[in-house]
Amino acid sequence: MVLETNITKMFGIKHPIVAAPMGPFYTTQLTIAVSEAGGLGVLSHSALISDYMAGKNPVQILKDNMLEVVEHTDKPFGFNIRTSRREVEAPIMVKQIPEFIMSNPKLKEQCVYAITSAGSSKTLPQSKAYLKLKESGSQIKHFHVAPALWLADKCVASGVDGVVVTGTEGGGHQSYEQVSTLVLLQQVMKKHPDLPVIACGGFATGEGLAAALALGAGAVAMGSRFIASEESEFSKEYKNIPTTSKAQDTILATGALGPIRLWKNEYSLHHGLVSDKEAKMAEEAQMTQADIIKEGKAYEAAYKGDTNSGAVLLGQSIGLIDDMKKVRAIVEEIVQDAEKRLKTAASYLK
Repeated sequence: MVLETNITKMFGIKHPIVAAPMGPFYTTQLTIAVSEAGGLGVLSHSALISDYMAGKNPVQILKDNMLEVVEHTDKPFGFNIRTSRREVEAPIMVKQIPEFIMSNPKLKEQCVYAITSAGSSKTLPQSKAYLKLKESGSQIKHFHVAPALWLADKCVASGVDGVVVTGTEGGGHQSYEQVSTLVLLQQVMKKHPDLPVIACGGFATGEGLAAALALGAGAVAMGSRFIASEESEFSKEYKNIPTTSKAQDTILATGALGPIRLWKNEYSLHHGLVSDKEAKMAEEAQMTQADIIKEGKAYEAAYKGDTNSGAVLLGQSIGLIDDMKKVRAIVEEIVQDAEKRLKTAASYLK
């Protein structure tokens, strides 16, 4: 049996499973593995604080990562650009990356998914370079992350090809509304029934995939489940956390852009939680360059192995993960379990 959905057909992939972008961390090897396994691998908007301090350019990092992907797989993949107010490279990325894709035939064929997040959904599709890429015959589609219904509305108004609906269960940055994926997905599908949707936040099993498809999504995106894989670039200390943790072992704390879900440790338990956007903007106005560097070092520290004093981004789905294995095994198990659940559900129809 094959789980064929609007998302698998849109991107030419075998399974309705997408890798969630996890910047600022590197996910190049993970992207290759997910795409090779029949899902849709996604390159993160990568740039560690040490990269910045060494003078490395995030735009060039993404270009290099793209070339590495097409060197090791001929399968479809995507990339992420964070378009937030704090990403000074975003305007350069939305110009140079589409131009770079257009200049490379393999990239133009394989790079089919552009996911923007943490900022405006208009930034990429309104750029002249992206419009030229579309006009050149590229099959690339633009999705934007929508962690609230009103944000999904804004995405639709800006002409996105689809949205990634992510609830507060997920790891990383969340909205101030703190609505669960279960409720948010229903809200979006009710208001925008024809909109291609990828569900994110709380997914790590076949049961979750089956539920998302039944609710109208065309695929699920997973972060924490793929962190706990042999191919992910995260430190072994980071990768082992999901296999031994409970769902209640995460907490919402203040992140770079607002609330962020982190694993409970020395860092997150002493970091507080910003109350609303106004409070966050006021906090940002007081930040110094030294504060920004310190914040970046905390995320990089965890990525490289210091999971006590570093910031460990993980979602509540860690309560569903009990092993670390190859990406292909993860994908195949999830798809097989989802098929079983959907067959059982179909048997209820008389």
